Amino acid sequence: MTELSSPAELAERYMTVWNEPDPRVRRSAVAQIWGAEARCCTPGGDYVGIEAIEGRVAAAYDKWVAQEGFVFRPRGGADEHHGGMRVRWDMVPSAGGEPVSSGVQFLLLDGDGRVRYDYQFMDS
Repeated sequence: MTELSSPAELAERYMTVWNEPDPRVRRSAVAQIWGAEARCCTPGGDYVGIEAIEGRVAAAYDKWVAQEGFVFRPRGGADEHHGGMRVRWDMVPSAGGEPVSSGVQFLLLDGDGRVRYDYQFMDS
């Protein structure tokens, strides 16, 4: 496993994994971003452990990126302090245009700097 060197790197990798087309690369990235016992909570679900989180990321990619033609991009920089991070994002058409959805991820990090808890809040 590769330890992440900074909160900015973690935020960049976090955003990139949602757009990754290669399942092997995506699976490896999930294991580098989230800790082994991580929990990912969305308004519609609760995903515990790397396997469940990888499934969530793959399903989001399949639906929103591969089928619907959107990409996820960061909205501004990430904020970090005391082991917590806030990452804002937009979902936009891959050809460009206005966001069709926006949200915020609140991430609590483990001692290795990987995500332990991931809470999604939808703005639109």
